[in-house]
Amino acid sequence: MIKNKKIFLLLFALAWTIGVAAQNLTSSPFSRYAYGDMNDNVPVGYRAMGGVGYGMRNNRAINPAQPASYTACDTLTFMFDIAASANWSRYKDVGGKKNKANGNLEYVTMQFPLYKQWIAMSIGLQPYSSVGYDISISDSTAGGGYHYTVNYGGEGNISQVYGGLSFNIRNWFAFGANVYYMWGELSHMRMLSFTESNVNSTIQYENLSVSNVRFRAGAQFFHRWEKHAFSIGAVFEPKLKLHSELQLFETQGDTVYVISGGWQLPMMWGVGGSYNWANRLTLAFDYECQYMASAMYGGEPGSASGLRDRNRYSFGVEYRHNPVGRNYAERMLWRAGINIQDEYVAIVGGKKITASIGLGFPLWSVGTVINTTIEYTHRGNPAGLEDNSLRFTIGASIAENWFFKRKL
Repeated sequence: MIKNKKIFLLLFALAWTIGVAAQNLTSSPFSRYAYGDMNDNVPVGYRAMGGVGYGMRNNRAINPAQPASYTACDTLTFMFDIAASANWSRYKDVGGKKNKANGNLEYVTMQFPLYKQWIAMSIGLQPYSSVGYDISISDSTAGGGYHYTVNYGGEGNISQVYGGLSFNIRNWFAFGANVYYMWGELSHMRMLSFTESNVNSTIQYENLSVSNVRFRAGAQFFHRWEKHAFSIGAVFEPKLKLHSELQLFETQGDTVYVISGGWQLPMMWGVGGSYNWANRLTLAFDYECQYMASAMYGGEPGSASGLRDRNRYSFGVEYRHNPVGRNYAERMLWRAGINIQDEYVAIVGGKKITASIGLGFPLWSVGTVINTTIEYTHRGNPAGLEDNSLRFTIGASIAENWFFKRKL
């Protein structure tokens, strides 16, 4: 029975992985620019806490954002985490308002110990960035001579499959690293059409395909005494040159331009910390910086292409009244957080602000927690393009005792 369950979970993970790689995870018009909407790749429970992760260390959560955290897992437990989301977006500009909704698979991750409490591993597939938008603007030329409509549309994502190892160097210090293989295509379309039949329409297509191997290193210092525990963590990624090709196509003249190379992912670093009291109350924060302005985009520095550095601040809290209480509500996890980050595209400007709340529903029969999160995001300028969205995410963090010998 146990063997069959393992096979089922692994086959389900494979099927889920194939589905995740093909999904668009956004419907925001702001994903039109550069690499689209970036993903912070934290589990659902941490997303409810504002997207914290670098200082989080929990034996009931897989935290790919911080590879040093894998050794927090139980030495007899295999963990499996899956999630899906539904997103409602309402954006407006000078042309009016529009509502957009989509639902998608999010990620799949697994984690297991390799050697007692000293070495652990995690593997999985996640989105790196996503593009998904559909915008129409109608107007007329000066004097009202011609009436036209401009349609903008885009789709695609950059996906990443990763494998990571974590080592407990001491009983107060852990080090880890993730290796990612990244691939994907981001497609954009612009169509100019006229009401007057004597004027031809023009369609432009742009398709950027990228791939390469990426690395992330992480470290955590942690300590527990009596009812108190804290953890401080940091991560670092070097700048990465992408294997890339941009194809441009225009219907009038059937012209195709191909540009190879010239795209990079930025150097980034992040720090975070968390404090836990009696396994009941957790407070956490993160700070992250991605140097988008100095990474190449389209063959020139990001700053010349209209990109700027992306700073992110995350703050979160988690509370449960009694982890072993007889009343189910006492064992539930209550979470809230806020995430504030700079828009990395200069033309967008301003900040992207996300407020989140969530619940964790623990199950007694198996080591499973059903996590839910609701996020409200505001971005843009009320005088220009503005986007307000609501995202609901649900995930299951499953823990099974696979690594023990049964007595006859």
